[in-house]
Amino acid sequence: MINKNLIEQLRQRGLISQITHEKELSNLLNHTKISFYCGFDPTSDSLHIGHLFLLLCLKRFYLAGHKPIIVIGGATGIIGDPSFKKNERKLNPLYLVNKWSKKIKEQITNLLNISNNKNIIIRNNIDWFHSMNVLTFLRDIGKHFSINHMMQKEAIRQRLQRKNIGISFTEFSYNLLQSYDFAYLHHKEGILLQIGGDDQWGNILSGINLTKRLYGNVVYGLTVPLIVKSDGSKFGKSENNTIWLDPKKTSPYKFYQFWLNITDEEVYHFLRLFTSLDINHILSMQNTEKKLNKNSNNIPSSKYKLADLMTKMVHGDIVLTSVKRITNSLFSTNLISDLTMSDFAYLAKDGIPNMSIENGINIDLQQILVESKLATSRSQAKNMIANHAITINFKKQTFEKYKFQESDKLFGCYTLLRRGKKHYFLIQWK
Repeated sequence: MINKNLIEQLRQRGLISQITHEKELSNLLNHTKISFYCGFDPTSDSLHIGHLFLLLCLKRFYLAGHKPIIVIGGATGIIGDPSFKKNERKLNPLYLVNKWSKKIKEQITNLLNISNNKNIIIRNNIDWFHSMNVLTFLRDIGKHFSINHMMQKEAIRQRLQRKNIGISFTEFSYNLLQSYDFAYLHHKEGILLQIGGDDQWGNILSGINLTKRLYGNVVYGLTVPLIVKSDGSKFGKSENNTIWLDPKKTSPYKFYQFWLNITDEEVYHFLRLFTSLDINHILSMQNTEKKLNKNSNNIPSSKYKLADLMTKMVHGDIVLTSVKRITNSLFSTNLISDLTMSDFAYLAKDGIPNMSIENGINIDLQQILVESKLATSRSQAKNMIANHAITINFKKQTFEKYKFQESDKLFGCYTLLRRGKKHYFLIQWK
């Protein structure tokens, strides 16, 4: 059954940035079950939360009654998308791109529960590109693209204007490859719509034009906004702080904390974008919390709601229970006995600052406080201990010359230090 007014619902939640032929597409979606697609290039061995946003948008179309096809860019990933990149992408070897493609397919399958749902299809564009030779591609596809027009695209123009950088023919040709994806899927699968991030708008328009030239049919494009934080930085993805969906790359604890640490202004916006909570419920929550938290330093309940929903979605109920237990132990109840060995493994991964120390006893606490940067000097460390500011496994240590004992090693390998109320450090004993 088709859920009508999908475009209107997406606009209310702020999920549409640009769209072609909006009135026609809206009418089509209201009365016809269509096939649509979006693509993900394997530029790493995991998706991040920017990709998750697009997957959730795809899911909204699916729940509204439409048929999605997800394309893994096994071919386009070899080339590299130049869209709004300052420098040329590193060319990854074929075997690595293939490996990443398999991992991303598995990740998407788990996130969308596709193994139990045959209505969501995953394709890899290497399947239709590997047998096409370069002469066929240049003759049958390349002739439909104007170099003059391509050079006017914003993503290309930015690269051409940067001194000593430019753009290679390899990356320049990416636009043709992605455009052919759209045309091919329209011809073979009846695809009528491509959705993507706003940085893909130029590629989507090229795909629409190529499909029109090759088959004479009208197809549509829609982009979702690129999510940025209040400071203008890209949401969840920076040079050194990407929030990955793979728990081996970003621990579930750090994933949970990420959502708790967004600004109060962002939380309601992200609840609209990332969750299925009713908009009126979100507005009511916002109005209530503004009154309650006006003079409070407590984390709003809406942040916990967002963190709970996102962590459960990506990592499941069992992991959510674990990260909530860790959070409560560190910042609320201070019950070290609540923490399990797997909880400490999450913290050791990237949850809090930590270091490994050769297994042994009689190691000086002052020295470790300096090495951990909880203190800037031994004299400062000594004063902290004397002033009851340091705890070992949540027990205050006031002996200035204290040395670690075997009893300080939880599960035989972990010791949790804290300075004040918020500054933690984890020792891993080898």
